[in-house]
Amino acid sequence: MARPQGLPKAILFDLDDTILAYESVADTVWAVVCNEFAARLDGVQPSALLAAIDRHRAWFWSDPERHRRGRLDLEFARREVVGGAFRRLGVEVPPVAEEIGLAYAKRREDAIEPFPGALETLGTLLEKGVRLALVTNGNAESQRRKIDRFGLEPYFDYVLIEGEFGAGKPEERVYRHALEQLGAGTDEAWMVGDNLEWEVAAPQRIGIFSIWMDGRRKGLPESTAVRPDRIINALPELL
Repeated sequence: MARPQGLPKAILFDLDDTILAYESVADTVWAVVCNEFAARLDGVQPSALLAAIDRHRAWFWSDPERHRRGRLDLEFARREVVGGAFRRLGVEVPPVAEEIGLAYAKRREDAIEPFPGALETLGTLLEKGVRLALVTNGNAESQRRKIDRFGLEPYFDYVLIEGEFGAGKPEERVYRHALEQLGAGTDEAWMVGDNLEWEVAAPQRIGIFSIWMDGRRKGLPESTAVRPDRIINALPELL
């Protein structure tokens, strides 16, 4: 099937906060969970715990190596974030910390859903003859669970999950391998995602046209030197 003018031969898509609303639900879920455990916090106010969690998770995920380990081992990440928050408050980490982390994980997974128009956009691109790959970081179990839950695999000609492939973004070989599976060169493809390093800067370095998904409509951070080739607020804008 011939592609209409303006669309590439292939598109690589990120998953979380590109197709699925993921990080955007985190703030609300943490607030709900802190209030849910208020009676068991032994003098710690839910608002204080929430503020400490926000500070500690920002610190935890800011380091590339911690980020890599955390996304591949979500149990470790939850334990570090909740335990670190209690330590920031000068409180010995209580047994309930483990329950708080588990409750957060369950509520957050329940809250995940596709962005409006995301699945319809993928379907239209397939109909137009564009080859699609899903390229997502994270552990195999959690990412596969999301893919299966929302029936995403049929939309893609190839799915690359960091925990299965053995490497993740922003490693150059990840993008090149995905494009090889699609039979496309770097100059024939787009990368679409919300992470400025993983989905814009890194693919740009090997010649991929890179589109930043600004789903929260916050605009580029003033501190960044990364300049996407295009910015969108929703996936239907690709059509």
